[in-house]
Formats: sequence, C-alpha cells, structure tokens
Amino acid sequence: MTTIHNLGFPRIGAQRELKFALESYWKGASPLGALEALGAQLRQRHWQQQAGLDLVPVGDFSFYDQVLDTSFLLGHLPQRVQGLPGDALDNYFRVARGRSAPAAEGAGGPAAGVAAGEMTKWFDTNYHYIVPEFTAATTFRLDASRLLAQLAEAKAQGVPAKPVIIGPVTYLSIGKSKDGSSRLALLERLLPAYAELLELLAAQGVEWVQIDEPVLVTELDAQWQHAFNTAYHHLKTARVKILLATYFGQLQDNAYLAANLPVAGLHVDAVNDRAGVLPLLNLLPAHKVLSLGVINGRNIWKTDLAAVLDWVEPLAQRLGDRLWLAPSCSLLHVPVDLASERQMDAEVRSWLAFALQKLEELRVLGRALREGRGAVAAELQANQAALAARRASRRVHNPAVQAAVQGITARQGQRASGYAQRAPRQAAVLDLPAYPTTTIGSFPQTAEIRQARSDYKAGRLDEAGYQALMRAEIERSVREQERLGLDVLVHGEAERNDMVEYFGEQLEGYAFSQFGWVQSYGSRCVKPPILFGDVRRPRAMTVDWIAYAQALTTKPMKGMLTGPVTLLNWSFVRDDQPRAASCRQLALAIREEVLDLERAGVKVIQIDEAALREGLPLRRSQWADYLGWAVESFRIAANGVRDETQIHTHMCYSEFNDIIASIADMDADVITIETARSDMELLDAFESFDYPNQIGPGVYDIHSPNIPAQDRMVQLMKKAAERVPAERLWVNPDCGLKTRQWAEVIPALGNMVAAARALRAQA
Repeated sequence: MTTIHNLGFPRIGAQRELKFALESYWKGASPLGALEALGAQLRQRHWQQQAGLDLVPVGDFSFYDQVLDTSFLLGHLPQRVQGLPGDALDNYFRVARGRSAPAAEGAGGPAAGVAAGEMTKWFDTNYHYIVPEFTAATTFRLDASRLLAQLAEAKAQGVPAKPVIIGPVTYLSIGKSKDGSSRLALLERLLPAYAELLELLAAQGVEWVQIDEPVLVTELDAQWQHAFNTAYHHLKTARVKILLATYFGQLQDNAYLAANLPVAGLHVDAVNDRAGVLPLLNLLPAHKVLSLGVINGRNIWKTDLAAVLDWVEPLAQRLGDRLWLAPSCSLLHVPVDLASERQMDAEVRSWLAFALQKLEELRVLGRALREGRGAVAAELQANQAALAARRASRRVHNPAVQAAVQGITARQGQRASGYAQRAPRQAAVLDLPAYPTTTIGSFPQTAEIRQARSDYKAGRLDEAGYQALMRAEIERSVREQERLGLDVLVHGEAERNDMVEYFGEQLEGYAFSQFGWVQSYGSRCVKPPILFGDVRRPRAMTVDWIAYAQALTTKPMKGMLTGPVTLLNWSFVRDDQPRAASCRQLALAIREEVLDLERAGVKVIQIDEAALREGLPLRRSQWADYLGWAVESFRIAANGVRDETQIHTHMCYSEFNDIIASIADMDADVITIETARSDMELLDAFESFDYPNQIGPGVYDIHSPNIPAQDRMVQLMKKAAERVPAERLWVNPDCGLKTRQWAEVIPALGNMVAAARALRAQA
C-alpha cells in the first residue's frame, strides 16, 4: 500500500486570516490570546483539509517563519533579546521585526525596539526567513513546548501526525557567523538538542518525524558532507523513524550520501529530479522508504496524472509499501484553494491546481495505485481533458511575439557608450549633490488608497473619481519628498497594487487570481500573477502617472518599472516552454515602456530586479546558463536609451556577493541594495571586486517599524565608503516603503536626508 503524505501546508489562511491577526496584535488592537486562538483555528482547519492523507504534517504552522521557529525551538536567541519582558512570542517578534506589540514594549521592553534579525531568501524561493546568528559561544537549549502543544492538538483531533522540523545541518548552513567562527564547529553542541527532541516525540507516541534537509540539493564540500554522517549517526538511536526530506533540486553528487544515511526514509523532489530517481533506487538500502515528490509544490498548473502513473506504477510494483507519494516540497509556496476563485478567467482557471487541489491530485494517485486506474477513471479523464484544452488554446501562443524574440540582436542589449562616458553626461543633466538621496519607489499604501482601489474595482467609484484620488496621493508623496529635501523623487506608486501584479494586469499573456495569496515573510503576502501565454504590451503602462508626477516638481522624477527577471520569478510561470523564452518576451515589453518614458522626458528610470538572485540555480554548475539569459533580458529592457538617461536597478534581501560580476555586467548606472540589516556585510564583495558604477547601499531597514537614527545611517555610509568611492555612493532605504506608515516614514527619511547632509559637510 503506497503511503500518501504532505510535507507542509500554507499557514496564512485562505483569506489571509493570519496576516490580519498578526497586524492587529502588533498594533495593540487585539490581545495575544486572540492571536493564539486564531492560530489554533487555522491549524484545526488545515488538518481537516488534509483528511484522507496517511500522514499529515504538524509543526509546519508558524506565526512568522519556520526558521525562526527552529531558533526558538533550540533555545537559540540573540543576546539582544534575552531577558526582556513579555510573552515568549514578544521576543520572537522582536527578532523577526524589531519589536512586538505596544503593550509588551510599554512594560519594560525597549521602546525604540531592537535590531531585527537579518532576512534573506529561503533557497531559490520568494519566501524570506530570519537568518540564525552564530558565534563561537553559541549554545543550544531545547524548548519544545510549542511543537509539543501543537502535537497534542493534532492528536486530540485524530490527526495522523508527522512532526516536521528543519534538520541540524541545514539549520547551520543557512545561518551566519557573526564573529567569523565556524558554524560546523557548533554541530557537536547542537545534536544533543535534536536527540532530546526526538525522544520527547517518541514519548508522545510519534512514529515518523520529517526532518527537512534541503541543503542536500546544493553543492557540499567534504566537511559539510561529513557533517551529515556525523549528525544522523548521532540521531540513529532515536525511538522514532526519520524521513529525511530534500527538495527544490537534484541530489546529484549527494545521492549516495543521502541514500545511505541511517534514517528510515528519504524524500526526493521528483519534479526537479525525476531523472535521478532510478539511479537512486540502486543506491537505496532494501529496507528504506522512498518518498517521491510528484506534485509540483511551487507552481499552480495541474499535474499530468496519467503521465505520473505511467512511471510510478512500475516503481510501486518494485517497492511495494516502501513507496510514498507527496508534493515535491511544502505547499507553503502556492495559494490555498482554487475554489475561492469565482472571478478568475474560467479557461485559465480550468488549467490550475492550488494547495487543496494538489492534495486531491495526490489522493487520486494514491487511490489509482491501490485500487487501479479504473477506480479513478472519471478523475483521470477530466484531468486529461483540461491538459488538452490548455495545449490547444489559441490564447497561449502569439506568432508575432515569438518572431520578435527570434529577432533579438546583440545590439539591443548594449548602451551607446560605456559608463565612463555616460556618467558625466548624466551628471550635467541631473545636477545632483554628493551622496544624493532617493527612495526605492513606493510610499505608504494607506487605508484610503486601498479603499479607493476596492471601490473602483467594485464599481462604486468611477474612473474619473479614482484618477483624482490617485493623483492627490501622488501629489502628497511629491510634496512630502520636497519638504524633506530628497534629491531624486518618486511618484509613490499609489495606483499600484503590487510591483508585479500591476504590470501583469496590463500585459497580454497574464491572468490573475482574487485570493491567490502566498506568504513572502511574516504578515507580508503576495498574489503572484499567472503567466500562461506569450507576453505582449498593448499600450503604455506607467507613462501618464510618471509624467503627471514630474509636472509637479522641478526635481528629477524616477520612472518606476519592474524588470523582466523579477516579473518572471515572482509569477507563476507557464511550464510548456523554457523560462528563458518567457523572460525575453517580458524584456521586450519592458523595453517598449522604458523608451516611452524617455520620450516623455523622464531622465531617471529604475528597473527593479529584486528577484534576480533568487532565480539562481542552487548548484553553481548551473549558474552560467541562468545568469546569461537573465542579465541579457535586463540589458534588452534597459539599454535602448540615450547616454543622458540614467538607469537604476534595485535588489533586495539576497546574498549576491558571489554574482557581483554578473550584476556589474547588467551595466545599470546606479544599483540600490539592502545592507541595513546585514550591517553593510553585503558590501564585502567590493573589497575584491572593483564595481564600476554607482551604488546605493540601503541604510534604512523598512521591514521593521523602528526609526533609524541619523548617526547610525552616517556610520553605515562611512562603512560603505571604505569599499566604494564616496563620489559613487547614494543614500536610500533598502526597499520600498509601501508597508510602512507615514508616521514612521517621515521621521526616518528626515534622518536619512540629515545623514546625507552631514556626510557632505564632512567630505
């Protein structure tokens, strides 16, 4: 009998219930008890929705981030939050975002907040985690109270529970040493906490524990490979069965290691590594379970169930009850329920599967293997009909777009002159001071903005009324920036719902959901558009708004665009052609918008590529191909302008020191990056790489409500000037200000402008 199970479920709720409960608690509008109760309700609902699976994950729910949960599970708290008052969740939120609820901070807590933990991307996804902080003195002390409480809830509800935890080697590998000490040296201290946890779970009657070790799909040197053997030989005496879960890529040279670790089962991502499954079988001991991730946990297209059965059925005959089936990874990365989408394009909707639909696909596969295909003949027939309809749809293919991509030339990716020739021409046009100040694009999306957008979509507000309200918000943003003394302004993006969705709504080849929310970090959720067909720009998308904003001021106004790589990586992308082909289509569309902005008199154009790094394959051997077409796509989008037009780009919350040469090859005149949370560590690459163009290292961490002090920003910029010549430095926040409040933004930007003036005075 094939076991069917799940690796993880979306935690935010089908209607983003967790988001709103968190934000209410953080504002002090609701008590901690209400947040805890909402968490329990969501867990119960999600377990019920997974009914029928043989094993259901427990411990995958989180109030902010599963890596931060692991840090608290292991008693691994940064020194700066130890000993502070409040509930354990208050310290948890202090690490996550710098502060907790006002009541906690008013009861002896740090009124100004503490430094939030550094945040970066979870492998190659758009999910952000809080980076564990290690020193040579780091110790661990197990605190399993929350996990055990959730396990007790699940058992009381009759859930066939499989606790889920992040493995010790992955936990160390994704953390950061704060003093240069070896992370691996901590493994000996860490393993007793894991052993203690497994014994506690065994005492609760747990049979299987899922330990996630996705770092196994990356390139590991001999020390890290040895760490796996050390860790799991230490844990092999535990009275539970361990399912070691890998995902997001291929095992490749780690296959022998993974197959022979002393664990009871191994999960592999058979969507990404189907070719590796048969060779793995020859390495896997005869007693060991093999769990295959056959449903894509990161995209939303229906699975070809017949094709999966064609290759899984022989494996089932060979392995018997040693074969398990699951999604490729946690379903955290997809929306909850397609059934909520009553306003979506019906044709596109028929091609999709969200989390609940993916679990139903899994149940169909399990039943087919147990009872034969005849038992699910109707489901298989409906599945094949939907796949055939998608392949035949005329909306998917546009010959004109395909011809345009085929006609791309090398010249389209080249500026007329090199940076050394462009820079003085741009300086003459813009006339900016030293340490010029700017922001990344968005300003607070107030309740009034959101209400106007909702009324407009619902037909309660006409086009003229909506335009008037948005123009008023744009003018407010411009006037505030003028009053603060910023040098290069932005229009604030009041009219934009999301930096990807806004553009996707105006491009052919995209479709949209109403409730397709996915967690990005904490309470921040995004609704990725669905790139289902060839992409074309029917008309200008931003020109009128930017031209209006520029007419309000004599200062330079940045045109704000999302770049082709980010549009690709932050969408659910069609799987019927190479991603590179879709990216080049997007590049041509954005290129048309860039040229229209330039013709409208816009002298500074920012093309955000926030997601460039996250699309990087997990193995270095595959980097060159991705970076080749990704950088080419940016250059196609950006490089049709005159020398006098200044091109900016922005990247956030990514470790990109190892791809700095490719970033330089993008040839943007100015790049802005996140460095506030990392204390300028992300600029270490510039000690060995002579970055040729201008750079704005973010000095204002916008993902925290804390207001940075002027002195702190001056200090950060001086650190930056040790690596990059001061004449090429800009001063800016590390990301857009959409999620902040005006009451936070104005004093923070005021301090930032004052910091820039102080730096000029000291120059």
